[in-house]
Amino acid sequence: MISKSTIDTIFNTARVEEVIGDFVQLKRAGSNFKGLSPFSEERTPSFVVSPAKQIWKDFSTGKGGNVVSFVMEIEQFSYPEALRWLTKRYNIEIEDDVDFSAEQVEAQKTKESLYLLTDVAKNFFVQQLNETEEGQMIGLSYFKERGFTNEIIKKFELGYSPNAWCAFADYAEKKGYSKEIIQASGLVSYKEDGKRFDKFRDRVIFPIYSFSGRPIGFGGRILRNDIKAAKYLNSPENEIYHKSNTLYGLFQSKQAILKNDQCFLVEGYTDVLSMHQAGIENVVASSGTALTKEQIRIIKRLTQNIVIMYDGDPAGIKASFRGIDLILEQELNVKVLLFPEGEDPDSFARKHSASEISAYIKEKATDFIKFKANIFLDEAKNDPAKKSELIREIINSIAMIPNIIQRELYIMETAKIMDIREEVLFKALAQRLNNTPSDQYTTISPDANNPSKLKIVATKNQNEVVNQHLIVERDIIKMIMQFGNLKVQLKDDQNNLYETTVNEEIVNQFLHNELTLSHAPYQRIIDLVIEGLEQGELRTGEYFSRSEDYELSQLATSLMLDKYSISENWKEKQGIHVTNIEESVEKNLFNLLLRYKTIFVENEIKILMDQSKSTELLDEDRTTIFSKIMELTKIKNFLNAHLDRII
Repeated sequence: MISKSTIDTIFNTARVEEVIGDFVQLKRAGSNFKGLSPFSEERTPSFVVSPAKQIWKDFSTGKGGNVVSFVMEIEQFSYPEALRWLTKRYNIEIEDDVDFSAEQVEAQKTKESLYLLTDVAKNFFVQQLNETEEGQMIGLSYFKERGFTNEIIKKFELGYSPNAWCAFADYAEKKGYSKEIIQASGLVSYKEDGKRFDKFRDRVIFPIYSFSGRPIGFGGRILRNDIKAAKYLNSPENEIYHKSNTLYGLFQSKQAILKNDQCFLVEGYTDVLSMHQAGIENVVASSGTALTKEQIRIIKRLTQNIVIMYDGDPAGIKASFRGIDLILEQELNVKVLLFPEGEDPDSFARKHSASEISAYIKEKATDFIKFKANIFLDEAKNDPAKKSELIREIINSIAMIPNIIQRELYIMETAKIMDIREEVLFKALAQRLNNTPSDQYTTISPDANNPSKLKIVATKNQNEVVNQHLIVERDIIKMIMQFGNLKVQLKDDQNNLYETTVNEEIVNQFLHNELTLSHAPYQRIIDLVIEGLEQGELRTGEYFSRSEDYELSQLATSLMLDKYSISENWKEKQGIHVTNIEESVEKNLFNLLLRYKTIFVENEIKILMDQSKSTELLDEDRTTIFSKIMELTKIKNFLNAHLDRII
């Protein structure tokens, strides 16, 4: 559906650092950028983006690739879906592409069909709000009465579902969508007798978007009071909409969150709208659902700082307590802001300017310890039992923090607020931590010599078995990825200089000596390099990182951004000085190929030695085997001598 020339244009136009910067907070690190992985719960940034090579690597998960593979990973797109997303992002015209017909839509996978249908529904609701008499008189009037401007209504693409039993169902079916897809979207209910009805009828509509801006679901608010129905209705869970992974307003707010390095977390749709209209745009909503770990991880991609904004009533306070521990567990900085009694973010934002709201946040946003302490101290007063319970509550929250230094600082702060000795709090924290299962790598316990301190006990097994054969094979492929097109000068058997490229030398040596790599993906790369040379093409890391084959793309990126030089591990173990590979590619290529031949010969010797131990061998056969072993040993010694190794 997408021509090769269009795909080439996408790769030549799309900047990996720009695209990833929309999802991850990146900071300059030399010639690269670094940030926290969007795919794991890491504490130290190990997500690397290389603008020069136009690739990325997540060292915490092993994932990596090019700009297309990142979009595939972050949005769970297919390869064509990711390409289309990038054409929209960079306004690239697609050549040799055709519009989807109704038949093609039905043939698409359920997931893509749901994306398409949800986008159609969003446009339908927007059209109903702005271009029909009913929508303007009921839906648009409601938004206007709430004080929302045309700009905000357009920015969030608010809509209206008419008061008709099957207006959208009729519209979607006429567009060619199947009953199964329409029903899977959760927008329409079908009865056994054939009747159907729109679930969101007679409601104003709040479209919900994915991180990248694709509509994935809807929230609907009913406006009438004379019927029994839920005030708010959300799309049901389906292939593209998962409530626990979704934050309302994130798509419209992510740039402001990155810019301000702070995220305000509210509860409802209108809270987000009013804050945006007031000029505070770094705000998202949990959409009335309990805050989840997945939602916090999404925010963590953009900032380390969260301010929870909930109503000042008991329900709002309890909601903030639930969220605090989850946020602390993700090592984010969390503050809590309660609004005056009778106010919420929506009403407060409509009454105040951006500067007034910012001043209020700066003055009233409270550290989570002070917030909990202030709430509970009023209840505890002079009751020691209640005060003890409060301290346990705070200790439980501090125990959620993985970072030891942060925990110690919070313990010191708690000691001041609660007027209690730090030693007592450290003991309580140690007891709490000892009841928590330790992870694979460390366990945390109190220091016997100083109970006020905590110590880390390593539990990870350090005895790693290294397969030298695979290391060298990996280094050969790494050489292809990093320096495959580099011209080198080498000497032949007669000591004459000849010029070639890294790729050509590797291929010639493999073909001449009939060598193969034991690891199938590595051998596949060798085969593709040979195929490229036959076509007059030098295939290096850039070629493989752009591969539609996910495994090859991942492998290429990993090797292109490998922070270790060729064979560094085994060289260090042999006591060999490691030089900068870019200054000695020729020497490293020569040694690498010799090293592989040496391992090949060593394996042959081992096989023969095992054969010689057989009790069923005839003496003459055993003599032949020993003769071969001696011959191979001479070859091995010769190769090792050229590697400057002592045998």
